[in-house]
Amino acid sequence: MNEKNLFEQQRIDEALFRDCSLAGSKFDNANLSNAVFSNVNLQDAKFSNVSMKGVTIENANIEGLTIFGHNIQALIKAEIARNKTN
Repeated sequence: MNEKNLFEQQRIDEALFRDCSLAGSKFDNANLSNAVFSNVNLQDAKFSNVSMKGVTIENANIEGLTIFGHNIQALIKAEIARNKTN
Protein backbone atom coordinates (compact mmCIF):
# COMPACT_ATOMS: atom_id res chain seq x y z
CA MET A 1 0.00 0.00 0.00
CA ASN A 2 1.17 3.48 -0.81
CA GLU A 3 2.35 5.24 2.40
CA LYS A 4 0.31 8.36 1.65
CA ASN A 5 -2.82 6.24 2.14
CA LEU A 6 -1.83 4.81 5.53
CA PHE A 7 -3.02 6.65 8.64
CA GLU A 8 -1.61 4.67 11.55
CA GLN A 9 -1.39 5.71 15.21
CA GLN A 10 -2.36 9.29 14.42
CA ARG A 11 -4.72 11.85 15.97
CA ILE A 12 -6.80 13.41 13.25
CA ASP A 13 -9.37 15.15 15.48
CA GLU A 14 -11.87 17.48 13.83
CA ALA A 15 -10.32 16.96 10.40
CA LEU A 16 -12.24 17.81 7.26
CA PHE A 17 -11.79 15.55 4.23
CA ARG A 18 -13.65 17.21 1.35
CA ASP A 19 -13.76 16.58 -2.41
CA CYS A 20 -10.96 14.02 -2.34
CA SER A 21 -10.25 10.35 -2.86
CA LEU A 22 -9.22 8.11 0.02
CA ALA A 23 -9.91 4.97 -2.01
CA GLY A 24 -7.97 2.03 -0.64
CA SER A 25 -6.75 4.00 2.37
CA LYS A 26 -6.15 2.28 5.68
CA PHE A 27 -6.88 3.91 9.03
CA ASP A 28 -5.47 1.81 11.90
CA ASN A 29 -5.12 2.80 15.56
CA ALA A 30 -6.11 6.37 14.70
CA ASN A 31 -8.33 8.93 16.39
CA LEU A 32 -10.81 10.49 13.97
CA SER A 33 -13.09 12.07 16.58
CA ASN A 34 -15.40 14.69 15.05
CA ALA A 35 -13.85 14.28 11.58
CA VAL A 36 -16.05 15.05 8.56
CA PHE A 37 -15.83 13.18 5.26
CA SER A 38 -17.74 15.19 2.63
CA ASN A 39 -17.91 14.24 -1.06
CA VAL A 40 -15.14 11.72 -0.54
CA ASN A 41 -14.28 8.48 -2.32
CA LEU A 42 -13.89 5.88 0.46
CA GLN A 43 -14.11 2.89 -1.89
CA ASP A 44 -12.28 -0.10 -0.38
CA ALA A 45 -10.99 2.00 2.55
CA LYS A 46 -10.43 0.10 5.80
CA PHE A 47 -10.92 1.47 9.32
CA SER A 48 -9.75 -0.67 12.25
CA ASN A 49 -9.06 0.17 15.88
CA VAL A 50 -10.20 3.72 15.17
CA SER A 51 -12.03 6.16 17.45
CA MET A 52 -14.87 7.50 15.32
CA LYS A 53 -16.87 9.39 17.96
CA GLY A 54 -18.83 12.14 16.23
CA VAL A 55 -17.62 11.28 12.71
CA THR A 56 -19.83 12.43 9.83
CA ILE A 57 -19.74 10.78 6.41
CA GLU A 58 -21.88 12.48 3.77
CA ASN A 59 -22.14 12.14 0.00
CA ALA A 60 -19.39 9.53 -0.13
CA ASN A 61 -18.65 6.50 -2.30
CA ILE A 62 -18.55 3.75 0.33
CA GLU A 63 -18.42 0.70 -1.97
CA GLY A 64 -16.22 -1.86 -0.25
CA LEU A 65 -15.65 0.37 2.81
CA THR A 66 -15.07 -1.68 5.94
CA ILE A 67 -15.16 -0.40 9.49
CA PHE A 68 -14.11 -2.81 12.24
CA GLY A 69 -14.32 -5.60 9.65
CA HIS A 70 -17.93 -4.84 8.66
CA ASN A 71 -18.97 -3.93 5.12
CA ILE A 72 -20.67 -0.59 5.71
CA GLN A 73 -22.59 -0.46 2.44
CA ALA A 74 -24.19 -3.85 3.24
CA LEU A 75 -25.08 -2.72 6.78
CA ILE A 76 -26.71 0.47 5.49
CA LYS A 77 -28.73 -1.44 2.86
CA ALA A 78 -29.93 -3.89 5.53
CA GLU A 79 -30.93 -1.03 7.85
CA ILE A 80 -32.85 0.74 5.06
CA ALA A 81 -34.68 -2.50 4.22
CA ARG A 82 -35.49 -3.08 7.90
CA ASN A 83 -36.86 0.47 8.25
CA LYS A 84 -39.09 0.02 5.17
CA THR A 85 -40.75 -3.02 6.73
CA ASN A 86 -41.46 -1.23 10.04
